[in-house]
Amino acid sequence: MHAALRSAQVDWRDPDAVDSLRDQLGAEALAFVCLFVTPEADFPAVVAAAQEAFAGTQVCACTTAGELGSKGYEDGQIVAIGLSAEHFATASYVIENLQLLDAQAQIDRLIQTRMALARANPRMAQEFAFIMIDGLSLAEENLTSVLSTGLGPVPMFGGSAGDGTRFDAAWLACDGVVSRNSAVITLVRTTCPIRVFSLDHLVPTEKRMVVTVADPARRIVHEINAEPAAQEYARLLGKDPQQLDPFTFAAHPVVVRLGDTHHVRAIQRVDEEGNLVFFSAINEGMVLTLADHQDMADHLQRRLAELATDGPPDHILGCDCVLRRIEAGQAQKSREISQILAENRVVGFGTYGEQIGALHVNQTFTGVAIYPPIPEA
Repeated sequence: MHAALRSAQVDWRDPDAVDSLRDQLGAEALAFVCLFVTPEADFPAVVAAAQEAFAGTQVCACTTAGELGSKGYEDGQIVAIGLSAEHFATASYVIENLQLLDAQAQIDRLIQTRMALARANPRMAQEFAFIMIDGLSLAEENLTSVLSTGLGPVPMFGGSAGDGTRFDAAWLACDGVVSRNSAVITLVRTTCPIRVFSLDHLVPTEKRMVVTVADPARRIVHEINAEPAAQEYARLLGKDPQQLDPFTFAAHPVVVRLGDTHHVRAIQRVDEEGNLVFFSAINEGMVLTLADHQDMADHLQRRLAELATDGPPDHILGCDCVLRRIEAGQAQKSREISQILAENRVVGFGTYGEQIGALHVNQTFTGVAIYPPIPEA
């Protein structure tokens, strides 16, 4: 029996990259193909080639902050997943101009699309939603809040498309149309058992700070504890403000309490004025708590083992924050984590943030475990 989810990958420099992906995915009819494309590649050219190679199948794609492939952490790859038409039915569409979002129109469209997909595929009882969004749009929080309203109990997860560590331009595509400042949502129904999850290995400490001056629309914090933001953050860490970099932010994350749980509010960079630019929503009065790390590899191994309690997933489609990869490199855990990801058949992409339900979060590994289909009686 063929796997319900098939995966393939190829080096972006291969002149026949997309044809190679098509050959690896095989001749079985596919309901959906998704490409996670290294920012090194010519994204529009890859998308155009994929439209031709997978004619008759809906194709979506995004650029990455690294890829998750057969060897775990990958770079310079084009990773593809294909969902078999025997076990999956999907419907994808683009949401453009995210700052001009008409919430009610999007909720209505989502409900109508979901109902049509359900009516057309009554034997496929399991469902989830997968979202890819421009990771430089600053619009993830609003969009996920709107979409979760329309989805109700349907689990949704996804990732913010990236651009390596350049933070210059992230790209998405659906049905051959390439866009920025957009999102692609895919509704999925399947005969396979599924489990949507999100995990992180961070533990809050007693060190807290208050955001006293901020620009929420641009995710910029000017002051913490009524002091210049970067300077105060560095002081709390016992570091020189001039030495703050992505490695520091990965090693010393801050979290915010939402209900009974904590979620990372990851710092992207220090700007020219000494302000802190964040990956996700930040507001004046928000209390930020410094977090410590559990052993990243041990934590990942344990949590993925929990997903295999009743038998291992066929595949895991995952969105892994770029800050986790940076931290893994710093802690010399990249090889160990890559091995764990490979052993658990994880495919997906490195992100500038992750979506789980109504939340946009950072520094998590978020995804869906897809199990072998249950044989029909």
